[in-house]
Amino acid sequence: MELFEEGKNSISPLADAMRPETLDDFFGQEHIVGKGRLLRRAIQADQLSSLIFYGPPGTGKTTLARIIANTTSSYFISINAVLSGVKEIRDAIEEAKKRRDFYGKRTILFVDEVHRWNKAQQDALLPWVENGTFIFIGATTENPYFEVNSALVSRSRVFQLLPLTKDDLKKAALKAISDKERGYGRFKVTIDDDALEHLASIADGDARSLLNALQLAVETTPESYPPPEGTEIHITLEIAEESIQKKAILYDKEGDYHYDMISAFIKSLRGSDPDAALYWMARMIAGGEDPKFIFRRMMIQAAEDVGMADPYCLPVVVADAEAFDRVGMPEGQFFLSHAALYITSCKKTNTAYAYYDALDFVQKEKQYDVPSHLKDASRDKESFGHGEGYKYPHAFKDHWVAQQYLPSSLKGKVFYTPSNIGYEGEIAKELSRRREVQLEAQLDTGAGTGEILTFSPDDKSKDAWFRRTAGEKNTVLSAIRDELFANAKLLRHHKVLIPCGDKGLLAWEASRRTPEGGVYVLMEKEEDLDYFVNYPSVLSEVERPVAIHGNLESFAEEHSMLFDCIIGRNIATRADKKQVFQHIRSLLEKSGSAVLSEIVPSQCTRLSQIVAPFLKETERKKLTSLENKLYAESPLMLWRGEDLVSAAAEAGFLVHSHVKDLAERRYITKKDIENWLDSNNPGTYGKALSSEAALCGKIKSALESMIGSDGVEWKTHHIILTLQRV
Repeated sequence: MELFEEGKNSISPLADAMRPETLDDFFGQEHIVGKGRLLRRAIQADQLSSLIFYGPPGTGKTTLARIIANTTSSYFISINAVLSGVKEIRDAIEEAKKRRDFYGKRTILFVDEVHRWNKAQQDALLPWVENGTFIFIGATTENPYFEVNSALVSRSRVFQLLPLTKDDLKKAALKAISDKERGYGRFKVTIDDDALEHLASIADGDARSLLNALQLAVETTPESYPPPEGTEIHITLEIAEESIQKKAILYDKEGDYHYDMISAFIKSLRGSDPDAALYWMARMIAGGEDPKFIFRRMMIQAAEDVGMADPYCLPVVVADAEAFDRVGMPEGQFFLSHAALYITSCKKTNTAYAYYDALDFVQKEKQYDVPSHLKDASRDKESFGHGEGYKYPHAFKDHWVAQQYLPSSLKGKVFYTPSNIGYEGEIAKELSRRREVQLEAQLDTGAGTGEILTFSPDDKSKDAWFRRTAGEKNTVLSAIRDELFANAKLLRHHKVLIPCGDKGLLAWEASRRTPEGGVYVLMEKEEDLDYFVNYPSVLSEVERPVAIHGNLESFAEEHSMLFDCIIGRNIATRADKKQVFQHIRSLLEKSGSAVLSEIVPSQCTRLSQIVAPFLKETERKKLTSLENKLYAESPLMLWRGEDLVSAAAEAGFLVHSHVKDLAERRYITKKDIENWLDSNNPGTYGKALSSEAALCGKIKSALESMIGSDGVEWKTHHIILTLQRV
């Protein structure tokens, strides 16, 4: 595409001319299109399902769609929701049906700004997406879960695009300067570092904004444009500042940014951070938000999050709002600032939510009658005794008297529990005293039957059930799996590596948790690889974990792929543990982490404990002595948890560790006996007992007698390592 013609101004915006055409040219969004990610694999394999790209302007939504158009073998139709309606949808559907029926060719329909379509227009797509007439790709700057029909969202995979980083923007600018075909490569354009930094900073993650500013800078610097080929054009900081004089505030009072920013503002007030509160408020005001809306939110905050900890907060905010109404803008911003600063500086408590506890109780429980002494005495005192027995508080000392105000069946029920913060701390002391007196008064009148201010004890039968089920093998594995994933904190777009030793326990769970990322599994044995590849699953081929034959060491040497997280069981038990951790570190992104569970053999159940009842005292001592020697000399058994922590730290990790002891019911098999008593394999009981044939025979007989029995309790000691690159 020619950016300009001789003697004419540019005919195409630079941002459009420089739009990447392949994934390799695409800047940013590594979390969804980086090497090995699901979306990249799907595009390259031409196995796309319906997609929705969601993110701010200038982050690459339309560009990704065009890259798909350049890559796919399917027919590609692009329409803009602002300019198109139901007629265009119908035309696209008819074309897609003909291609499918006559040529067996798929159609991809890309709808830019899909949130601009109304419900009826979006509904018109549904049947044709459902029956496969076309694959739908939508792009939107609004949250699709609010602005796109839920039925359409449920049939699509949603990818969120983030604002580009400064580095991404700088790369885009430098490429535009050097590209001879689509950019300014035919000139000698130079740009000062501070000028490039300024453009990237003010563009604020928007590549289109950056390239538009760069285009203005380049095309207005020469006396006339276009100048002769080879002309030197120098972009200074001053020129850059003129080209992008003011940051465009990304704010839509009707859209997601409105809700996101007011949410950030509210949370900053609640978190007592005045700097953040002022920042988000300034963003909203600069974006054109109505100050009255901000004041309404601060009034709510004064009651919801400050409450009784500082009862003066609400009057202060209301006074600021009234002052703003009298003064107006721009001086009225002082009142906005004053109210926000007062709220952030206040002590806080959210005990006003006690009302919602009461409301929830009212909605769920039956309606109780008003106690007789609280009823209106002006109408039915004579006939029904309404109001009889009511004690008028002002007639008593301190203008308070103990009496029952809740319905009789709710005596002792508590909704409001004051905090010990600020002014409410004083309330808490006085209220506690009054409740104690009130409770005593109820008990004295015989009203204390049933539960009053009680709590529910631990369910002992449930605890016993948990202890029983902890002895099952599948429960032990599930516990380890849950522990690993609880510490991994995976995000949906993460790329995960599962090292050797896993036949699916971790891999399938990782796939469920990273639907827009990718999971890779290493298999050392061919039979394990075959089993995993042929494992039945509802996941499509592109969504399944990728199984690779090899081990951690070979993979680290042969592949350059990096991962967000590595999760594994019992992979660091070899003698050279530091080397294992070095391989793991080499495979992680800079911000990547690894979570490992390792069984510590020396702290698990030992063979001597199982066969002890079958041996004499002298035999038990001899076995224990040989066993201790075996555990002290075998590289696979002599290590402890702290050895792993040290090795990981030496390899360059920040290490967090904790231990977990589990028990299972282990059923002895012939294979177990063969492995334990194999005299040809160093590091086994068989080798250690090779000079004690009689004792070895007795142990074998004891173990064989357990085959087919109820099994033995086998305790395992696990160390859970969470490793962060430093």
